[in-house]
Amino acid sequence: MAEAMWYVVHTYSGYENKVKMDIEKTIENRKLHDQILEVSVPMQDVVELKNGVRKTVAKKMFPGYVLINMEMNDETWYVVRNTRGVTGFVGPGSKPVPLSPEEIASLAGPEAPVVVDFEIGDAVNVISGVWEGTAGVIAAINESKQSVTIHVDMFGRETPVELGFEEVKKM
Repeated sequence: MAEAMWYVVHTYSGYENKVKMDIEKTIENRKLHDQILEVSVPMQDVVELKNGVRKTVAKKMFPGYVLINMEMNDETWYVVRNTRGVTGFVGPGSKPVPLSPEEIASLAGPEAPVVVDFEIGDAVNVISGVWEGTAGVIAAINESKQSVTIHVDMFGRETPVELGFEEVKKM
């Protein structure tokens, strides 16, 4: 018997979960538990910040792709390849290429990124901290530090102030 490895299957966009369920149903019907070990649609928690409210949402890491841990043989290739919604395995021609251990390790990924609903030039209100109640205009967004730089009017001059994402709210 061959060793089980992770393979990537390309699907129609939006059909990832349907393909996963169909493959799992086929595994059950054909009793392929020992050959197709796991079917996965990798999800990632993304923190969205809209109107000052933080919300964690699960989003697909790779839209249009499904990962399968399986032994590659004619039967398993046929089952996966002929599942409705599957367009093929990732690899040159019809030869699937397994993921390397480094690629699998990188799927654990970093912590959830924050998606904000404001951009440079937007007018914002400061909703917490020492600048609370101050209005300003976003001059820069630093996603790695999860902060924005806004220009506030202080003593008749525009002064740059750096604040965290959760300290500002779009007007």
